[in-house]
Amino acid sequence: MKKKNYILIVIIAVLVIIAGILIGNNRYLSSLRSEAYDFTVYDTASITKLFFADKSGHQVLLQRDANGWIVDNEYAANQGMVNEMLYTLNRIRIKMPVSVKKSDNIIAQLSSSNTKVEVYQILPRINFFNKLKMFNHETRSKVFYIGGVTQDNQGTYVLKEGGDKVYIAHLPGLRGTLSPRFTADPIDWRDHHVFSEKMDDIASVMFEINGDLHNSFIINTISRAQFTMTRLDGEPVDFSDNKVLTLMMAFKDVRFEAFLNDVEPARRDSIINSPFQQRLTLTTKDGRTISVTTFKLMANADIYEYSQEDLEEFEEMIKDPDHQYALLSEGNEFVLIQDFVFGKLLKPADYYSKDYKDEIPQIYYQELETVESR
Repeated sequence: MKKKNYILIVIIAVLVIIAGILIGNNRYLSSLRSEAYDFTVYDTASITKLFFADKSGHQVLLQRDANGWIVDNEYAANQGMVNEMLYTLNRIRIKMPVSVKKSDNIIAQLSSSNTKVEVYQILPRINFFNKLKMFNHETRSKVFYIGGVTQDNQGTYVLKEGGDKVYIAHLPGLRGTLSPRFTADPIDWRDHHVFSEKMDDIASVMFEINGDLHNSFIINTISRAQFTMTRLDGEPVDFSDNKVLTLMMAFKDVRFEAFLNDVEPARRDSIINSPFQQRLTLTTKDGRTISVTTFKLMANADIYEYSQEDLEEFEEMIKDPDHQYALLSEGNEFVLIQDFVFGKLLKPADYYSKDYKDEIPQIYYQELETVESR
């Protein structure tokens, strides 16, 4: 009898231990599952503001308004980048916590190099099981720090504000780090559009070539898909309808390549005070005027230790054939543009004439050495 009682006690003890382990594991797994979503924003439509600040002194505020997103209450935001950030916040997950052994070192790294992330949302003050929501208000819902990349380049260190545990975060399906997505430099978030006008909204387009009035022109809209075209020396152009239509439709999405805010002020002033190459001015039917003025992109004489006069002798050799400097009327921004994008907009009046013939490129054949077959 005593032996049976002893066996029963042992069995009960084992069951209690197993139950304790299961309960502990369940709590751990539940905690881990909760931690895995600590940095996630499920309802990105409720996000009103995003604030980023890094240790280099950069900081930026992205804010949603009726027309989209704006940067620092002043500039239009790059909608593609904002959409990517909203997707990232919705999909970011925790892979695992950093081990206690490595935690102190990673926290030390984070204290010297990180990007602070603040998320603001419209959330209800009262929420009954996500069924009844009342008294919506804007609140700072999440604050965390994005650190560097893990050794295998497949994760990113993250830390909640006020927390003492570092995690490794990732985006399921993405191989790489999340850090570059959380840039705090305002320039990175600004929109690069020069023109984004529909053809039906355009009243006129004027193109000026410096020193060539005959090939400069103005196109005026008469009605839908009907235009007049006149050279700036006063001569009308018997133009190709297809070419003019193609030009007018091309203004729907035209972007520059990069801001040139890092160019020294003296060099910037020297460039924009030099003779311009072309100027393209678009006027909308509601009276807005948008223009872009282009300048040659030349080598900097100081870099090559030559005088500017020497470099100008070899102008065609050192001029960048694929890029130009440009000054935008909106914001007086100094930017870099690509010929691949703007080349189709910067064609002379002769190009649009019905009797214009495209030049046929000359192809030269070299003699090929005859190799006897075996």
